[in-house]
Amino acid sequence: MRPWNQTVGPRLRVVIAPNIAIGPGKADLLQGVVETGSIAAAGRRLGMSYKRAWGLVEGMKEDFGAPLVATSRGGSDRGGAELTDLGRTVLDLYRRMEDQAAAATRSELAELQGLLAGRQS
Repeated sequence: MRPWNQTVGPRLRVVIAPNIAIGPGKADLLQGVVETGSIAAAGRRLGMSYKRAWGLVEGMKEDFGAPLVATSRGGSDRGGAELTDLGRTVLDLYRRMEDQAAAATRSELAELQGLLAGRQS
């Protein structure tokens, strides 16, 4: 995961259609599902409630017309979550755009960092 407070560079929010966007929060939530196998655990890693995490997952399902996260019930084997093919595609596309934005703004970021107090030559 790329925690926002440990990353320097652009924070990309992509507006896909009117009132539909994906940004670091949704992408990090999807990444957290990949890494933890749980919507609740992914949300906790981001400091959000289960209700908020579930709401984002449900919202993305509505936006894309199909689930991005597949869940299984609890019980003796415990429940879990994983990305669907669509979810993996959405996350991959977002991460690629994020990497491209970082590459495109690298020199300007260096200039801005040089202007910070105490860092000028």
